[in-house]
Amino acid sequence: MKIFLDTANVEEIKMVKDLGVLDGVTTNPSLIAKEKKDFKKTVAEICEVVKGPVSAEVIALDWETMVKEGRELAEISEHIVVKIPFTKDGLKATSILSGEGIDVNVTLIFSANQALLACKAGAAYISPFAGRLDDIGHDGIDVVAQCQAVVDTYDYDTEVIAASIRSTAHMLQCQEIAVDIATIPYKVIEQMMKHPLTDAGIAQFLADWENAVK
Repeated sequence: MKIFLDTANVEEIKMVKDLGVLDGVTTNPSLIAKEKKDFKKTVAEICEVVKGPVSAEVIALDWETMVKEGRELAEISEHIVVKIPFTKDGLKATSILSGEGIDVNVTLIFSANQALLACKAGAAYISPFAGRLDDIGHDGIDVVAQCQAVVDTYDYDTEVIAASIRSTAHMLQCQEIAVDIATIPYKVIEQMMKHPLTDAGIAQFLADWENAVK
């Protein structure tokens, strides 16, 4: 399973890159705004660090402007993946941009039916949101699994990005359903590295060593 970092914080990206576990990055307008930096410069810097897929989202809601913004984003770096929300206009923009050889990540997917349409429109990636589905009483990971099944059953040239991942429990579920990619916040990376038995084991080894050399 590939791991993407869901952030626009360059320092977080560098730290995870140095761990050797980073495959890509996803951003959105909210994450970019949080950093209070120039949008295009920030995205370009992220691409330079990652040297892998970096999703940058369009702001427009009509397909004509989505296509215009998508082309402009794609010019920033060869690593850019244009992120487009799932709407009727979004599907049309996805079809046009993918037809031009530009990778598109269709985001805000909440059903397998939406996933199917996005795949058929030519999406390189689709992003079903697990956590937000959980928030309204649905089993978010189950929907992610249904989206993965769409891709696997019909052999679409699309990768599924499990998004809105909020915990290590979500990550375990993603592994169980063999999702292609999970995009996660930095805090979840930190949580995945921790286990009390690891800490206890290290403390015991050090104590044993101290006793041995006395």
